[in-house]
Amino acid sequence: MRALWSSLTLRGRAFVAAGATAIGCAIVFGQPALVRVGVLVLVLPIVAAIVVAVRRPDAQVQRSVRPALLRAGETAHVELAATGTRRRAALLVEDNVPYALGSRPRFVLADLERGWERTLTYPVRSELRGQYDLGPLVVRTVDPFGMVERRSSLGDPATVVVTPRVLPLPGVPLSGGWHGAGDHRPQSFATGSAEDVTVREYRRGDDLRRVHWRSSARLGELMVRREEQPWEAHAIVLLDHRSKVHQGRGPASSFEAAVVTAASAIVHLEQHGYSVQFATADGIECDGADAALRRMAVLRMTERGSLDVGWCGDHARGGVVVGAFGRTLDTDQAALRRIRHDAGAALGVVLDVAQWSASAGRLGDAAAAPLATLGWRATAVGPRDRLDLAWQDLGRSPSRTGAS
Repeated sequence: MRALWSSLTLRGRAFVAAGATAIGCAIVFGQPALVRVGVLVLVLPIVAAIVVAVRRPDAQVQRSVRPALLRAGETAHVELAATGTRRRAALLVEDNVPYALGSRPRFVLADLERGWERTLTYPVRSELRGQYDLGPLVVRTVDPFGMVERRSSLGDPATVVVTPRVLPLPGVPLSGGWHGAGDHRPQSFATGSAEDVTVREYRRGDDLRRVHWRSSARLGELMVRREEQPWEAHAIVLLDHRSKVHQGRGPASSFEAAVVTAASAIVHLEQHGYSVQFATADGIECDGADAALRRMAVLRMTERGSLDVGWCGDHARGGVVVGAFGRTLDTDQAALRRIRHDAGAALGVVLDVAQWSASAGRLGDAAAAPLATLGWRATAVGPRDRLDLAWQDLGRSPSRTGAS
């Protein structure tokens, strides 16, 4: 009964109310003829509901989205391939689309013959990162009198992943970052021959014929020649996603600016030949720019209190670390110092989160000062500052804190 009432349109409910009123008045005033009129008016919506139930849509829908992975600001196209076996005058369909991707598209499928086929397309676009479900397709079936409307869901939903916006960054000189593919980083020297670069500390079991006596004498410990191996530039991009270091809400928050910073840095580094890893306050998340962008698409802030830098050591030693930070806390000093100690180069983009708060002031260069005192290349960025200029500023001088 509840389903029947919920499927009635305003006209259908008016007929039910009119029929019930007519029957009630007929009983009160003793008018048998009015009872017949009331019953007729009351039965019409019930008959309409039966007609709609019998005419349940037999359509099938196949959904495809191209591309299913896109960056914020890009457009994807959704294609719906609908088919059916029965003849129909028309079908009203509406696809379920999150409001972040645009308005819900509606279509009228008219003059449908037996075995009909229709292809429907529409674009979706989002300025907000995230993972969104498209569908199912809703088919509206209405009786000829407009008294009953039934909605049926067709087809399986499809998922669209919108990764963060990526801004182009200029090329800047980065010291450090070169790693060997072996278990230990080779010892490198400021002076000496090229052969010096391909030696490592002696380990028990090494062939004594591989001992490099010149390097051993210089360093005061046994060094052995290292077997030739491939080399690669390695970088880690760290995104501090703790809620207590950010200000603002939604797309205009400092956290979203940090996400764009990290996404732009990791894509830039991979395009310039770096093997990249993505890390957050929880530790290493994934390898490669594609996986990092997917992870950042759904990343939310955490209530975690401290930075997990357990990945320091073999992961960061000699490599480049790029950090996208909010407010730097006194309790983070040890972790940041450890990163700088292990990294060949440490670059920090510090968001002046005070500018994301209406009640706070502007810190400017002071926001990046805590990192600079620990030996990081650091620059402060506000909501109106250009990221490419801040990145260029990081490449100018290891001790410069940059201007926002």
